[in-house]
Order: sequence, then structure tokens, then C-alpha cells
Amino acid sequence: MLDVVIALVPALLVSFLFYGWSQLLVLVVSCVGCVGLEWLIARFLMKRPELFSGMSALVTGILLAMNLPATAPWWIVLIGALVAIGIAKMSFGGLGQNLFNPAITARVFLLVSFPVQMTNWSMPAGSFVEVDAITGATPLSVIKEGLKSGLSIDDVLAANGMDMSMLLRDIGGSSGEISALALLAGFVYLLVRRVVKPWIPLSILATIAVIAAVFHGVDPEHFTGPTFNIMTGGVLLGAFFMATDYVTSPMSNWGGVIYGVGIGVIVMMIRYFGSYPEGMSFAILIMNCFVPLINRAFHQKKFGRA
Repeated sequence: MLDVVIALVPALLVSFLFYGWSQLLVLVVSCVGCVGLEWLIARFLMKRPELFSGMSALVTGILLAMNLPATAPWWIVLIGALVAIGIAKMSFGGLGQNLFNPAITARVFLLVSFPVQMTNWSMPAGSFVEVDAITGATPLSVIKEGLKSGLSIDDVLAANGMDMSMLLRDIGGSSGEISALALLAGFVYLLVRRVVKPWIPLSILATIAVIAAVFHGVDPEHFTGPTFNIMTGGVLLGAFFMATDYVTSPMSNWGGVIYGVGIGVIVMMIRYFGSYPEGMSFAILIMNCFVPLINRAFHQKKFGRA
């Protein structure tokens, strides 16, 4: 868990540079809320203080903060922490027992319960300046709405003053959506430290790229291409740091590949044909349900066995 925190530091620094004090407040409330709630639940509700895992709760708090708008009110962040720790994690028995990824569960709960606040994205305005009054849509939502209006992708981009070179800067979104290079650096660190294996992230990205390439090749006016779908939204954050969660992902390598392919397919079906512009959180939660079945079908070689 400490390695995961270290790996997330570059992305956090980038988010502070883009969103300033607003993002820092969201991060502090989320981390304090997750760590504090887990301690309180383990100590006073479950009467089992040994179930408290501070570093795990800290990782959940960081990931939750990176999935929220910088303008999210503090009370919404606290509700998210309560859902992540109290419902998605501790109600199953604590660390190692939960079926669903806590941070993603909280994000989806907040998105469904508070859609206005959860889609009030701030435009990056520089380091430690006030950004609450500057709002804008994400590229995914802009294109989704434009296509619903009968416009082509090129028309939507032109109408909003956007182009593919702008996808990594000056766009609305959470801190986990604007720091692709920082997320990649963190993922490489995890690979070097052998904290995660590459099969799940690579299978997710490869599946998204293949599906996007096919649809974009058939109809480039109405289906976005591979680069757009990989670099926008929460694909990289989800693939590198949340789909690879030890507890909620398959144990075997081939199971991880199946898991990643399923996530990639669901993401693209939601993006191309669903109501929501983004599908990463829903895809990971849906595939979390299949992890027990995947583990039964694909057995990892037991330690010491040939």
C-alpha cells in the first residue's frame, strides 16, 4: 500500500498544479474521512481494532479524491468516504474481504445520488488559484452531447474550440483525468517494484484500442478513435490503480486477461451506446462481480507446485 501511495504522488502533484487549493481540500477531507471512519468502525462498531488498516484506507481516500471534481463540497466527499469504507469495505469484513473496489463504489454512488455536483467540472486554472467559478464539460461529455444532436466528431471539436492535441490540458475533469504521464510514471514504478502485474492494464488498453479502431475505421464521423478513448476519462487511472486492486481482481494471469478484456468491452459499449459519457467505473464494478467465477475457472499455480 505504501508503494501505491508513492506511485500516486506524481499524479497528485500534477492535480495540485492544475486545481490548487480546491483539489488539496478534496484530498485532505477524503483521506481523513476514509482513515478516520475505518478506525472508528473497527474500534467501536466491530469491536475488532486489528481490522483497521490505515495505509489501505489512505489509498482508498487518495483514489476517491482523484475520482471527484475539485469543486466537490466537503460533505459530498465525506459521504463518499462513508460509502467506500463503511459499505463497500467494512460491511464485508474489512481488508481482503470486500467484493467491490471501495473507491469506485463510492464514486458511482455519488454520481447517481448527486449528478449535478459530480458533473460540475472545473477547468484547470493554474497553481493554487480559485477555480470554483470556472466550469466546463469533459471532452467525453462534449462529444456525447454533440453526437446526440446529430453533429459529427469534427464538428463538435470545432464548435467547442477543441482538437486532439488539447486532450491533456485545459479540459474539465477530475485530477485522475488530466495527468496521463504522471499516472504512467506511477504505473511503471509499481511494475518495477513488482507490486502489480501488467496483464490487467494491458488487456484493458488493448481491448479499448481494438474496439475503438474497428468502430472508428468503419465510421470516423461518429465513433472516436483509440487514442481519444485511452487518453480521456478515467481509463488510465482505472486500469493502472483500481482494476489492479489485489482484493477485487482475479488471482491468475489468464484470469486477469479475461477480467481486463471484459472491462475494456464494457467501457466501449457504454461510451458508444450508453447514456453516460464515461464507463470505466461501471465496467470495473460489473467485472468485480465476475471475479469469483473467473478465479474458479482459472486457477493460479500453487506455490511450490510444478
